[in-house]
Amino acid sequence: MLDGSPLARWLAAAFGLTLLLAALRPSAAYFGLTGSEPLTVLPLTLEPEAATQAHYKACDRLKLERKQRRMCRRDPGVAETLVEAVSMSALECQFQFRFERWNCTLEGRYRASLLKRGFKETAFLYAISSAGLTHALAKACSAGRMERCTCDEAPDLENREAWQWGGCGDNLKYSSKFVKEFLGRRSSKDLRARVDFHNNLVGVKVIKAGVETTCKCHGVSGSCTVRTCWRQLAPFHEVGKHLKHKYETALKVGSTTNEAAGEAGAISPPRGRVSGAGGSDPLPRTPELVHLDDSPSFCLAGRFSPGTAGRRCHREKNCESICCGRGHNTQSRVVTRPCQCQVRWCCYVECRQCTQREEVYTCKG
Repeated sequence: MLDGSPLARWLAAAFGLTLLLAALRPSAAYFGLTGSEPLTVLPLTLEPEAATQAHYKACDRLKLERKQRRMCRRDPGVAETLVEAVSMSALECQFQFRFERWNCTLEGRYRASLLKRGFKETAFLYAISSAGLTHALAKACSAGRMERCTCDEAPDLENREAWQWGGCGDNLKYSSKFVKEFLGRRSSKDLRARVDFHNNLVGVKVIKAGVETTCKCHGVSGSCTVRTCWRQLAPFHEVGKHLKHKYETALKVGSTTNEAAGEAGAISPPRGRVSGAGGSDPLPRTPELVHLDDSPSFCLAGRFSPGTAGRRCHREKNCESICCGRGHNTQSRVVTRPCQCQVRWCCYVECRQCTQREEVYTCKG
C-alpha cells in the first residue's frame, strides 16, 4: 500500500494538481489554480492583510498536510513555486516517456493504483518530483521570488559581487534543506517506506551532481582583473535525461509477491548494499533508483494505464514495441505547416505555408 508519509501524500496530491493545471491556458497554469485567483504574484496595491489572506488560501488549495501547509504559509513565494515544480516535473516525465508503453499517464485512477505499488515507474515519479521541487526552489531563491532565501551563499564564491554583476547563484543549500523537511525524514517502518525515501533522495542528488560553477571576468579591455563566480543548476531537461537513464538501470530489491506481473519470489539484494543494525539493508549505497515489483506490460487497459490501443507511434522507431505485437493502422492525411521561414528587418519572421501528405501510425486494439 501507499504509505502515509508526507512524501507519499504530497506526490499523490501533486500529480492530481497537474491535471487541473493542464486544463488551464499557459499563463493561468503558472500563476494560479483557476486562472483568476493568484497564488503568490500579488498586486502591489493589496493591503498586507489581504495579501496574507490570498497567500494562505493558495496554500490551502494545494491540499497539503499540516506541517507542509505551515511551511507553505511561512513564505509567500512557496505556493507559486510548488505549483511550478509540479508542472515542470509532470511535463518532463511525459517528455522522457513519450516513446514508451507507459507514457507517464497521470489520470486519477491510474495514478492512485501506480503509487500503491513499487514499480520502476513509481520510483521515477518519486525521484522526478523531489528533483523538480529542489530545482524550482533553488531557482526561485536566486530569482528573488522568496522572502526567506536569496542567492547562493557559498563561502568560496563572491556572491555579493556576483549579485552586483547580475550573476546570482542558485540556492541549492536552502532548497535541499527545505525539500528534506517538506517531504519528511527517513522512515524505518518498512522496506517500501525506505525505498520511497531512497528514490526521493536520488532526485535531490541528481540535482546536486549537475551544479556547475559559472564565472565572468571584469576588467579593462576584457582582461580578467576581477573574476566573479556563482553556482548554477543544470537545465531541468538534463536532470530528466539523467533520471530516465537511472530508471532504465533501476535495481530490484526485497522480496515481494508481484500481482501486476503474476510472479512471486525472493530477490537477492543488489550490489553495493549496506548493512543495517538489524541485518542486511537491501538498498544500494550508490544513488540508483530501486523498486520492489516488476512492472506490468502496460499493453492492455487495466489498473495502471489505459493501454496502448490507439496510441500514435513511429513506424521505424517504436511501433513494434508500443503496439505489443498487435500491429498498427496507417492513415494518410494532408497537413499545412509554416516553412521556408526568414527573419525580416525589423523584427518579425516571415514564413510560407507548405502543404504535404504524411502518414500517421496508431496501434491496433
